[in-house]
Formats: sequence, structure tokens, C-alpha cells
Amino acid sequence: MTPPALPGPPPARYAIALPEAHMDPDAVKVIKRLTRHGHIAYLVGGGVRDLLLGRRPKDFDVATSARPGEVRKLFRNCRIIGRRFRLAHILFGDGKIIETATFRRDPTQKLELLPYPAWPEGAAKNGERPVKLAPQRSERAEDEDLLIRNDNVFGHPYEDAIRRDFTINGLFYDFEHGEVIDYVGGMPDLRGRVVRTIGDPDVRFREDPVRILRAVKFSARIDMGIDPEVYDAMVDFRYELGRAARPRLLEELLRFLRGSAAHRSIYLAWDLGVLHVMLPEVACFLDDDAPGTAATWGRLEAIDRRIGRGEKPSDAVLLAALLLGPLEEAIEGVRDPSSAFEDFMDDLALRLAVPRRLKDRLRLLVTSQRRLRSGKVGTLARREFFADAARLHAIDAEGHGRSVPEWAQSPEQVETAEAPRRRRRRRRRRRSGD
Repeated sequence: MTPPALPGPPPARYAIALPEAHMDPDAVKVIKRLTRHGHIAYLVGGGVRDLLLGRRPKDFDVATSARPGEVRKLFRNCRIIGRRFRLAHILFGDGKIIETATFRRDPTQKLELLPYPAWPEGAAKNGERPVKLAPQRSERAEDEDLLIRNDNVFGHPYEDAIRRDFTINGLFYDFEHGEVIDYVGGMPDLRGRVVRTIGDPDVRFREDPVRILRAVKFSARIDMGIDPEVYDAMVDFRYELGRAARPRLLEELLRFLRGSAAHRSIYLAWDLGVLHVMLPEVACFLDDDAPGTAATWGRLEAIDRRIGRGEKPSDAVLLAALLLGPLEEAIEGVRDPSSAFEDFMDDLALRLAVPRRLKDRLRLLVTSQRRLRSGKVGTLARREFFADAARLHAIDAEGHGRSVPEWAQSPEQVETAEAPRRRRRRRRRRRSGD
């Protein structure tokens, strides 16, 4: 079956049958129902990228020509969310959500057509010669505010592709015709294993500085190089991160730690100077090669090994493992460790919008380590936070090259062990006449 003509410039099309065994069957159902009712519907973004790399995606997002209200009419299990931009969440069992977004565009963006010098390798030659698209380069003042505040306009697939961040994330998969649709040159970059922005990196990072962190994450997690022009822009505009939404900074930092590439992510962020903007406390600790620096890198490697085995340490454990060296340095030998902890965390918590609950958990995990290192588990085993504290202790022991005690290898068993009963003292009877 010949794919339908799409509005706008012709994309490069690659006849690639992605393995359905790695696809989410519910995402496939959503795409099939939308196309059956006359809408364009594609698998988009990171899901396509991971499938092409032979990885099993964590998320399967759908982009469609259907408006949110039209999606809701087709799916009874659908809810519409968002104020600035309406998204359809299609709900399935076990809390699974297939996010379905209408194609959109940035109304301020102009289009630049970059002809390929030759047909892209592997692209079908049964249509017009494809072109590579990007937002048009423009001379923008360095102090001009480019933060994106309005992209709440519906558009076409080619307009949706160019508003995405990196070429490897700008690919669509047409499930019905077994084709990868590439408007932005993502396939050549994926094959060359290079992270490249869609358009001028200076502008794209100023539009959304969190893209700098995403570039670090993709380079580390997928083991890709960074285009030199993109690398230079990441260094030049790293201080723009101070203008980003603080909860997004914390979330991206946690994704560094959760993604089985914590060591490489933090090292790359440190090397770029990005860590000095987000976590100067950790960056300076590493710069000075302070005692415990090697253990910090060792803890990050231990985290990667655990996540590679399918373990999922809590966010508090992950963040504590990263901060442990400079935090313990800050509270060592002081009269009031609790106040020293607060002094250390005040600016950090504000800079990254660390919730009070997470900060309190960090305090418990970090301050319990000295006692756990002495082997005095005692009543700590009955505390609610013991399992997390024991996991942190195990990660720290591995970071120092020490053996992990048995109770830290299976903390849940220790935690749930029945606590010894306290003996009740008998009250003496008062004698009559006393």
C-alpha cells in the first residue's frame, strides 16, 4: 500500500519493520484505531529511537492529526489534561497511560529547507527527493529572551518534527506502512551515533535550557557522541539553566541517576561545567579531588550495576549517594550536625526545588551512615527508613571497595524481623496502712 501524501516538504522514508514484540500492544491499538477512523497517527520520539537501537522503550507516545476532542470520542478510557496545551491520556490497566498529542507547531518559527547532497542512505526512492528541515537560523541578540512560552497551536507532522529538540528524537514511525518518517535528518545521526539539535544549538538551548541536560542524558545513556557545535553551545549557555523551571532541573538530575548511566552522566555534566551550575557543592568537591572523590565515582558505578540488575533504588537513596561526600565533609566534627545539614541544603534545595519530604529523608539516610559503618544496627532496623539507609550503606561500601554486610544485602528481612518485646515492670502493691 502506498503511503498517503503528507502536507509540506517531502520527508525521507525508510522501509523498516520495527519489532512488534518490543512494542506496547496498547499503543499499537491506539494507532490502529485512529488510522481506521481516517486520522494520521504515528509512534513518535524516544520510543522510535529506542526501537531502532534495539532497545525496549519505557514510554510509547503517539502523535496524531486528531484533535483532543476527537480522540476522546474514540476512546472511552480517555481523559484530556493540560491548560496550556491539551493532551489526551488514554488509560489502560496497571496505571499505564498512552500519551496522545495532536501535531503542533511553534507559530514564531520559520522553516529552513536543507537539501541532502544525495539521497539519504537507505531512504526509499519512490517519491520526491526528500529535504531536511530545521527552524530557520536568525541573528538573535545574546540578551534576547528566547524561552518558549507559546507553542499551543495545532499543526502538521513536519511542523511538529522541527519543534522537537534533537534529530534522533524527531522521527515518526508509520505502523500501518512499516516506515520511519524522517523530516530532520535523524536517521543518519542515529546511525552515526551523534547527538545533534534540530536547528541552531545556540537558539535551541536558549529556548529551553533543559535541553542541555537532555543532551547529556542521551549521550551517556545511549553511548553517543555530541556534535562539536552542540558541545560548544552546551558550554556557552550552561548558565541559562538558572532560568529553567527548578522542578525540571531536579527531575533531569534524577534521570541521570536512574538511567543506568549515572557515572557517565555526572562525569559529562562535570566536564562540561553543567554540574557547577546545578550542584556546585558536588562539582567543587570533585574539582578539589577531596578525600572521598574516588568513592563518589565508585558509588555512581555501584548505582549503575544495581539498576542494570533491575533494582530500583529510591530517589532519596540515589541523591544521597551523589551528595554523600560533600555532605559528610560539611557535617564532620561540628557540634550541631542537624544545623550543618540545613546550611548545606538550603541553597541546594532552593536551586533544585527539592521537596521538604525528600530533604528530610536525605537527612535520615546520611546521618545514619556513621552508626551503620560501626555495625551497630540495633534499633535502626525497626525504623521506617532503615531499608533505604541500608541500601545507601551497601552502595557506599561498594564505592569504597569494601565488602557489603549481610544485613545491607537484604535489608527488608532485617527490617521486618519481629522486634524483641520490652519487659514490663511490675508495679509494687501498696500495703494497707502505708
